Amino acid sequence: MLVLFVCTANKLRSPTAEDVFKSLPGIDVLSAGTNPSAPRVMSRELVAKAALIFVMEPHHRERIRKKFKARPPDNRIITLHIPDEFERGDPVLIDLLRQRVTPHLDAFQGPEESSTT
Repeated sequence: MLVLFVCTANKLRSPTAEDVFKSLPGIDVLSAGTNPSAPRVMSRELVAKAALIFVMEPHHRERIRKKFKARPPDNRIITLHIPDEFERGDPVLIDLLRQRVTPHLDAFQGPEESSTT
């Protein structure tokens, strides 16, 4: 199962999320940016493969919904409401990510597959 984290530049928030969740068993985690100059640009292929997409802000969600027909259902594109005010690896950002992402991963994977609790 591919989980995709999306922010604008793919330099701070989404790579931090990738770092936090990449070691979880049973899922593949990647991050991407909506900006064309991002190190990994959100692409049709990534969006189509993703089982879950976590976006940092509402405008990221809207961009996915408008640009990509092949995407997860809308209830699997989750807005985390994390503003662009954190540095990569910021402990506050990491705590926010864990608090906001883990319940969704647990619910999606089901109790027998979840290892995030």
